Amino acid sequence: MKQLYFLFLLCSLTVCAQQKEFTNPLLPSGADPFSVHVNGYYYYTHTMGNKIVLWKTKNLANLASAEKKTIWTPPKTGLYSKDIWAPEVHYLEGKWYVYFAADNGDNNTHRMYVIENESKDPFSDNWEFKGKIAAKTDKWAIDGNVFNYKDQYYMIWSGWEGDQNGQQDIFIAKMKNPLEIEGDRVKIASPTFNWEKHGDLNDPINPPHVNVNEGPQFLQHNNAIFIIFSASGCWTDYYSLGVLKFTGQENLLDPSNWEKQKKPLLTQSPKNGVYAPGHNSFFKSPDGKEDWILYHANSEPGQGCGGFRSPRMQRVHWQEDGSPYVGEPVSEDTKLPIPSK
Repeated sequence: MKQLYFLFLLCSLTVCAQQKEFTNPLLPSGADPFSVHVNGYYYYTHTMGNKIVLWKTKNLANLASAEKKTIWTPPKTGLYSKDIWAPEVHYLEGKWYVYFAADNGDNNTHRMYVIENESKDPFSDNWEFKGKIAAKTDKWAIDGNVFNYKDQYYMIWSGWEGDQNGQQDIFIAKMKNPLEIEGDRVKIASPTFNWEKHGDLNDPINPPHVNVNEGPQFLQHNNAIFIIFSASGCWTDYYSLGVLKFTGQENLLDPSNWEKQKKPLLTQSPKNGVYAPGHNSFFKSPDGKEDWILYHANSEPGQGCGGFRSPRMQRVHWQEDGSPYVGEPVSEDTKLPIPSK
């Protein structure tokens, strides 16, 4: 019996070692996927709503079997106790940070917050709540993404111009350090094209229609800089990814230096059974040679913003003009080669 178990285990390990392909989705459920690669491991997280969970894996194609741990649970009441959205894990200056949006149960109070861990191991129990991250105006804000460009930290996010729901725009601000925004925000994108304006709502709480730009993600390839963002309401099948290209020389805070591409980067594919693809992030293959996109999508039309959204990934290619190309979201039957090792 022991010999049979040993042979089974050996075969299982051999199959794992020889895995060359994968299919989407990576997990049955998980919106707003994000990962970072540190010391040979990918640390991954997605929206859980009531807590922050980290996954740890050598290859994101194996996410379903990855080790995972709940690293932070919010208080039962208060300004950051509910609706924990779009967490992002970052390793900056020798410390771990998770940025996330939260509210008190009322969407109007959504703001961005951060937790910090000074340990080298993000699975340690040393996470500490560090407070709110807000620009001087301190308006409604979600989907914060932090990046470093020319030795300067920036945060980009989705927010309201004023205090009323109706439209979400993309804002950017400099950061003093990983815990503080410096000065005020600058708006660099608003919904303008028809593919960004699908947002009809049918409920008594929200406006009848909301135009959306959200989920901004910084992307750099050689000297070209982009912000990939989600457009239209996530409650529609038209949720998609758009592209902002930086056309200036230095100043990321000048709105005139950002040009929105006329066509989306990724949109629904009914023939492939993929709907409302959006809220992405990017990662490089373990050997650093390939660029990949993580995004969530639904498998059926009309599934909206709930738990049907699942994380998926596919290769990013680069066109002659230096811009990213993803193509159609692949079907769940499509076998893809795993990221290069």
